[in-house]
Amino acid sequence: MKVAVIGCTHAGTAAILNAAKLYDDAKITVYERNDNISFLSCGIALYIEGIVKDPQGLFYCSPEALAKLGVVTKMEHDVTNVDLDAKKIDVTNMKTGEKFSDTYDKLIITAGSWPIQPKVDNWNLENILLCKNYGHSKEIAARSTTAKRVAVVGAGYIGTELIEAFQVQGKEVVVIDLEQQILPKYLDKEFVELPAKEFADRGVKFALGEKVTAFKGDASGRVESVITDKGEYKADLVIMCIGFRPNTDLFRGKLDMLPNGAIKVNEYMRTSRADVFAAGDAAAVWSNVKGAPDYIPLATNAVRMGALAARNLKKDTTKHMGTQATSGIKIYDLCIASTGLSEESAKKFGLDVISTTYSDNYRPEFMPTYENVRVKLVYERESHRIVGGQIISKVDLTPAANTLSVCIQNKMTIEQLAFVDFFFQPHFNKPWNFLNSAALQALPPV
Repeated sequence: MKVAVIGCTHAGTAAILNAAKLYDDAKITVYERNDNISFLSCGIALYIEGIVKDPQGLFYCSPEALAKLGVVTKMEHDVTNVDLDAKKIDVTNMKTGEKFSDTYDKLIITAGSWPIQPKVDNWNLENILLCKNYGHSKEIAARSTTAKRVAVVGAGYIGTELIEAFQVQGKEVVVIDLEQQILPKYLDKEFVELPAKEFADRGVKFALGEKVTAFKGDASGRVESVITDKGEYKADLVIMCIGFRPNTDLFRGKLDMLPNGAIKVNEYMRTSRADVFAAGDAAAVWSNVKGAPDYIPLATNAVRMGALAARNLKKDTTKHMGTQATSGIKIYDLCIASTGLSEESAKKFGLDVISTTYSDNYRPEFMPTYENVRVKLVYERESHRIVGGQIISKVDLTPAANTLSVCIQNKMTIEQLAFVDFFFQPHFNKPWNFLNSAALQALPPV
């Protein structure tokens, strides 16, 4: 069984490792444009901030490790065309220019994603950088050593983590985003007030609700300011992280896709063509909250989808369970996590929801120390089905988001969460766990 894999980040690595172990007859060849695999891009900010000293620690696999499993790794090779009828791929060696073709029995598309690049004037000025792969991380680290004023365009997870990293390094930081708040896809406004204040107290400037329209450069061709529809902000280093798009142009018109190019797959990671699988940032993933395919480029989704693509190569064996887009972030000493939809996102999607927000100390006050925890539950008005949750505390209580993810996965209601069984021990919680208490608060009167 000849298996061709296009791309080798999280989903590709998971697919290859699992396929190599599962099938003795598998002859696996992976084609990767980069000179490395399995880079944890979520660690870029940790590297910039100095928490991670050696960026090599952000890799968890290598071409050498794959070779020991019998996998042929074609690094710095670009797949230029795929003939799905003939099961043939055309490839270019990016180092030598050599062109050749290969065939496959099974194809796994794990080509990942690429940062969205807006069409604005002077995009090519020096020191305007993207933030995605290992090459980007090295470039950002090198350029930031001399930068004094940094503009971060995009206040999602990557952008928000970079804000802290640059601020800790002593840079003047401005964050620019079209939305009116940071982390708009994950948290409601009242849950970003604390981290926004932490940033503001440290001198970070916000330009929210503003659209980048151009960049201005100096005589040497280096960026010196970012221009928006509402102002101009001085910066000698600009990091663009406004989102990602799937790397799937090769398959336009050949496979069923979402409008943004994410390849549609069924619960076994099969695409609309036989023997072609897709996973990770190149693919759509089933949202249990929305009950529809969605584009949610998270490493957790990628590794699960990649592993499932491998398990189902020969026959359908293991279904994907869908996702709640559960995620977490640490901003200074604030531990934050969310799952499902925020209240604002749920309403935009068309769900009739209400919410409850609960705040209390997470463990008994007779303990030597204790901290406040704040929880928000979002649920449907009629059915009381939980569709989202958010949590913030100075204590790492983020695993509670995983609990809420399971609740959403299993379509639990507010009433069920209110009385579900959680342990009690004063070191960790109160007799009524804060998730119980948040749900109890939302119960209608009897």
